[in-house]
Amino acid sequence: MKKRLLDIDYYFITDSGLTRRGILPDVEDAVRAGCRIIQYREKEKSAREMIAEAREIKRICCEAILIINDRVDVALSVDADGVHLGQKDMDARAARKLLGDKIIGVTVHNVKEAVDAEKKGADYLGVSPIFTTGTKTDAGEACGTGMIAKIRSKTSLPIVAIGGITKHNALEVMAAGADSVAAISATVCSDDVKKEVKKFIEIIRAGKKPGITGE
Repeated sequence: MKKRLLDIDYYFITDSGLTRRGILPDVEDAVRAGCRIIQYREKEKSAREMIAEAREIKRICCEAILIINDRVDVALSVDADGVHLGQKDMDARAARKLLGDKIIGVTVHNVKEAVDAEKKGADYLGVSPIFTTGTKTDAGEACGTGMIAKIRSKTSLPIVAIGGITKHNALEVMAAGADSVAAISATVCSDDVKKEVKKFIEIIRAGKKPGITGE
């Protein structure tokens, strides 16, 4: 499963507050577009509601990796492929004891947090926020693509860039050293989620080819 992290391109994150059609149709569209990793992110619902919804998402995911944001308990309940943890969530080392060999991603904002996350057993890093974003009110100050390059120089873990990313700046982000990007509002706010996700996948794959830059 963890080897599949090397093959991800667009990293899809659900958002029940921004979606136009509902998160289940969004996930269906993302998977149909070729997305290989889905993160279920929900801040408002009860644990029971989240578990029921996560089970539906898992059914839709098929071969795509299913990651649960924040909630280790929900991930275990639905046998998800892993979790994504923020700096205020459960420590990655503690999560590893509960999750065993499942995937653990950690959001980091600087080199120190990135190095610490790797030491504690993270399988990939979510570097955030790259640009100013309105999706997460607590995201903090934008760190820019320069931070991606600094973190890349200190770790070989897959990097997912998050925050303020659009089709127009995604190549710049990839050129800085990211392996994948997440762009919540740029996809779930669209009338055609499948079309937008597919465009991001094409851009990311192009960015991974030698000689392609964001200039």
